[in-house]
Amino acid sequence: MTRPTARVLALLEILQTGGTRTVADLADRLGVDERTVRRYIDHLIDLDVPVRSVRGRYGGYRLAPGYRMPPLMLTDEEALAVLLGLVAGRRAGLVTTSVAATESAAAKVRRVLPEALGRRLDALLATADFTAPARPVTTPETGVLLMLAEAARHRRPVALTYTAWNGRRSERTLHPYGIVAHSGRWYVTGADSASGEVRTFRLDRIEAAAELPGSYEVPVGFDATDRVLSGLAEVPYLHEVSLRVQGTAEQVRSRLPAGIATVRELPADPEAGEDVRWVRILLRAERLEWVASVLAWLDLPFVIESPDALRDHVRALARRLADCADVVG
Repeated sequence: MTRPTARVLALLEILQTGGTRTVADLADRLGVDERTVRRYIDHLIDLDVPVRSVRGRYGGYRLAPGYRMPPLMLTDEEALAVLLGLVAGRRAGLVTTSVAATESAAAKVRRVLPEALGRRLDALLATADFTAPARPVTTPETGVLLMLAEAARHRRPVALTYTAWNGRRSERTLHPYGIVAHSGRWYVTGADSASGEVRTFRLDRIEAAAELPGSYEVPVGFDATDRVLSGLAEVPYLHEVSLRVQGTAEQVRSRLPAGIATVRELPADPEAGEDVRWVRILLRAERLEWVASVLAWLDLPFVIESPDALRDHVRALARRLADCADVVG
């Protein structure tokens, strides 16, 4: 701590631990001279903090009995936003700190809230539930995340040590364009020296990262989120599916889970009329029966282009739905 304000707050923190502190002890703890300690004490008194001077051989400074830091001044909505943000962020994989650190931060906020508001928030956290991510949450190392964010902001190259999904370890230089959190995981995307292309990397697979000298430019109009989601949609799977769906690209994208498919608008058919629009969906999947359920959820006219095996799964799903619809309770 080098700023006077930070040292004044540190002085208050020391005094709040209780007892009488000598000027010499405070000066040693804060790394300043005794004259400066007295000046910091005056700052606290100006802020209406009840610091008491104790004379004599064992004299020094202490806080008035019963003094505590004032309650954290948050409205009900602000307090709810802070606590739910900590809890939901951890469960969604957006918080990169340990569980203990997150719970400690939430406890500190909770401890200084007014009693009535604290009880109400305790009741909410005890009764509310949060849906788990679709897959296990992975937590990147906090230092790596913060360093990459700073490098991306200031356009600094980064040296990475990365382990791919197949266990292959590599050293590469990345020009980070942006960082994206998606479905319980963190990703960084940017220009990769090893491939010469824009690539996406999972942060939890980065073993080490170090900023390098130099700078770079991000392509005009580059969208990090769009690049990450489209990259995830291109990951190889067992089945490659091609569909034509009647509707607009906006309609289709709003009903598809993000990151599983690419959606491209098709030219309008003059014979069908300008109001009839079609898009082509290209996606990859491990199970075709899952694709059949996605088509049912789309609730739009569609044509299966490939694979033919998908037709059997769609028919089977249609029969099961029809059978269930005919059952009388």
